[in-house]
Amino acid sequence: MRTRRWIFSAVMRLLLRCLRIGQRHRSWPTQKVRQLWLYGRLCLRSLLYNSFTDSDTALDALFEPVYWLVDHITRWFGVVFVALVIILTGSVVCIVYFCLLPLILRTYPLPWVFWHVIYGHWNLVMIVFHYYMAITTQPGCPPQQPKSDIAAVSICRKCIAPKPARTHHCSICNRCVLKMDHHCPWLNNCVGHFNHRYFFSFCLFMTMGCIYSSVSGWDMFWEAYAAIEQTYGQTPPPNFTFSQRAFHKSVVYAWVLCSSVALALGALMIWHAVLITRGETSIERHINRKEKKRLQKKGKVFRNPYSYGPLGNWKVFLGVERKRHWVTRVLLPSTHPPKGSGLSWDTSPCVSEQKTDLLAI
Repeated sequence: MRTRRWIFSAVMRLLLRCLRIGQRHRSWPTQKVRQLWLYGRLCLRSLLYNSFTDSDTALDALFEPVYWLVDHITRWFGVVFVALVIILTGSVVCIVYFCLLPLILRTYPLPWVFWHVIYGHWNLVMIVFHYYMAITTQPGCPPQQPKSDIAAVSICRKCIAPKPARTHHCSICNRCVLKMDHHCPWLNNCVGHFNHRYFFSFCLFMTMGCIYSSVSGWDMFWEAYAAIEQTYGQTPPPNFTFSQRAFHKSVVYAWVLCSSVALALGALMIWHAVLITRGETSIERHINRKEKKRLQKKGKVFRNPYSYGPLGNWKVFLGVERKRHWVTRVLLPSTHPPKGSGLSWDTSPCVSEQKTDLLAI
């Protein structure tokens, strides 16, 4: 009896051991694969970990191919945009000289003739001067070997060079620009410290010229438009000569073009006027908004360190140091340089003690 029991228990122990071994061998591949998966995921997370990663960073990464495409297209089409500005402006000037000015000299009273001739030519000179200066003047770049008295607030990740305050890298020009506002394809140039005034003055005087042309040519436009409607709406059409039809179409073309540019460029000019009043650039506008939200969460008030008040900001921007400069440097063509070198900036006294990370952005 004892022998049978011993044999039975031995057989049962052997069966149980075989079952355990079989289960162990069946679960081994699953555990090994799971361990490899967890280890690979941990390695991937450790390589891609970034404490600053958020939804904005993910969107920037997704739109990086779009940014690259826009940068390269803008770089190659800058010359085309400049040629387009010259052609469109030249066409309006030719229409005014060959079509409208002879009519004004014949039909307008002498005071209005003097007004149109003097104001029109002054506005044209200011447009041409500031556009030429905005194209040909370099916006300013930090030196490759910075001097010891220049305080660099950060290092450019693309140029691998010290970057002064208010300096940003332009991916189109592939360089850092002092007090960069934006890259303008209509100038084929960056708008920065040394040509920002020329850019804004061009926008201002071009808007003024377009408004002047639209308002003064309102009656001529409606007469020309009515004549064109008669040509295509009546049967038989009026017997206009080729020169008359060309005159009507030229007046309508010039008025529509000037009105469209006045609306579009006027909105841009007003936006930049608001930025100048606040003492900030287009890039700094976005940076300051983020900084303002960050300080609001901490119960603090953000103050722009480069703002000297509305009137003070305009004086610094336009280079007005004396009262006569409002005429010699604003209302007349002037090549005076901006205030400062663009490498260092004096902060406003009311915010000199404000310690933020704004300069290093």
